[in-house]
Amino acid sequence: MKKPIIAASALIIPFFVATAQDTDKSKWKDVGIEFPKPMFVGTPVAAKLPNLDKSKKPRLVLKAPDGVENLALDMEVTSSDPEPIIGDLDMICDGDKDGADGSYTELGPGKQWVQVDLEEEATIYGIVVWHFHKNARAYIDVVAQLSNDPEFKEGVTTVFNNDHDNSSGAGVGKDLAWVETNHGRILDVDGKKARYVRLLSNGNTANEMNHYVEIEVYGTAE
Repeated sequence: MKKPIIAASALIIPFFVATAQDTDKSKWKDVGIEFPKPMFVGTPVAAKLPNLDKSKKPRLVLKAPDGVENLALDMEVTSSDPEPIIGDLDMICDGDKDGADGSYTELGPGKQWVQVDLEEEATIYGIVVWHFHKNARAYIDVVAQLSNDPEFKEGVTTVFNNDHDNSSGAGVGKDLAWVETNHGRILDVDGKKARYVRLLSNGNTANEMNHYVEIEVYGTAE
């Protein structure tokens, strides 16, 4: 009678250990984000935002459980502006993070969004976004949301929001705006599940346009 019980326990224990590793942040490891070289040119435009992050030291590390990868690479990207002014939507998840001309996509002025389809529900631990980083500027009302609904009408989870006055209508956010550099911005997601990742912005401190160089989504597929 003991052998079946021991066999059942042997099946259960590995599952428990894997689950504990996923939730115990002390066991998480650096996913190893690769950053492009800095390309600042020209005279920086003063970024005057009340919620601007004034720290000088960039965050370089995103930690997650073993087995996490960039699920966004070469995935389909859609947008509120389906015909970008510069570049193409498929450039946003093509792996090219360089700040040079020809490596970014420019959307129209005002409030715009881009959306990455991961093709299936995934457990997401972090998002990294690079807007235009060839010169210093901050993007306004940056919001990152997750959902299993491609229309984002239900089941929406906001994981980042620096819209301090709700001017874009996504709610008042307490996160900080930042000046763009080659280090982009790491957004923590902490294991939330979703198929679609949407990022919003509302122009920048240099002009009214919206730009994306690259979006990475670190997680594990279901």
